[in-house]
Amino acid sequence: MENTHGLASVAANISSLAAQARAALGPPLSASEQSLLEQEITALLSEQNAVLVAHYYVNSELQDLAEATGGYVADSLEMARLGLEHPASTVVVAGVRFMGETAKILSPEKRILLVESSAECSLDLNCPPEDFSAFCDQQPKRTVVVYANTSAAVKARADWVVTSSIALELIRDLTTQGEKLIWAPDKYLGDYIQKQTGADMLLWHASCIVHEEFKGEVLVNLKTQYPDAAVLVHPESPPSVIALADVVGSTGQLIQAAQDLEATLFIVATEEGILHKMRQSAPGKRFLEAPTAGAGATCESCAHCPWMKMNDLSRLAQALRHGTGEVLLDESVRAQAAIPIQRMLAYGRKHSGAR
Repeated sequence: MENTHGLASVAANISSLAAQARAALGPPLSASEQSLLEQEITALLSEQNAVLVAHYYVNSELQDLAEATGGYVADSLEMARLGLEHPASTVVVAGVRFMGETAKILSPEKRILLVESSAECSLDLNCPPEDFSAFCDQQPKRTVVVYANTSAAVKARADWVVTSSIALELIRDLTTQGEKLIWAPDKYLGDYIQKQTGADMLLWHASCIVHEEFKGEVLVNLKTQYPDAAVLVHPESPPSVIALADVVGSTGQLIQAAQDLEATLFIVATEEGILHKMRQSAPGKRFLEAPTAGAGATCESCAHCPWMKMNDLSRLAQALRHGTGEVLLDESVRAQAAIPIQRMLAYGRKHSGAR
């Protein structure tokens, strides 16, 4: 069973918002402009007792600057956890809105700034809190599990929050305990988990605009051109793409696979920003973006998330100069959303495979 109520209009709005995000991308910086901004940002971070945490999907210059200034590059939940553990009083999030919210949920006493406050996530947008809460109310006996790519309000409605690195293990355990589940928002990740675990899950019907564009038939053609390439796939991808994978996993798991596998050539089906960390982690190996769309199709993403790409050095400097993009949450929502996140963190501490 999938929920499709009212999502056609939501999808149309997401397409419009994504187009606006692409139109708002800034021009490339010259080497001197980049250097000056990096110097200014480094000084501002120090002056404001701030740390920069960046997602694997943002541009390489932000990833490099985060690490050069004592910050981190990580997946969404690890970004929030590292922000919590770091002594800085301000955490600057290079990512999308739900990541800033998650950081605030875990660190309510800290100032959380988003590099770009209008940077969204199609999965988050495709799961409106009011609609999702009504869906859950129709199935009150089911345990509610939501992916990290959701708003604070949706997390507050959940029993568990998960990332792709921990989802399989947790769902398998809950199924063993006889739990019947609601899963949201990613239908492809939910379908993959359901097939792997046999879980009784009702799926919310949403998808990532980047991973949605990967096409199995086009990937087959690329594999034919590069028969020795290993295929790394994020489970937000359609089933036809997952079926061709040598490794299916979270961003961190795919980066680890790039290091561990003997292959020297990889085809990667996830947002292209991850290739920067893969090339750093596995020097000497080659990485190709998996193809999107197909013959005659209109490419909406080309493996580039428009909202992730809104994060740039100019916007980062602006956020630090003026304190723009501060994340503020209703305390009752924040406190309720913290419960399923802390539950997952406690579960993860007991299971070495979760990170």
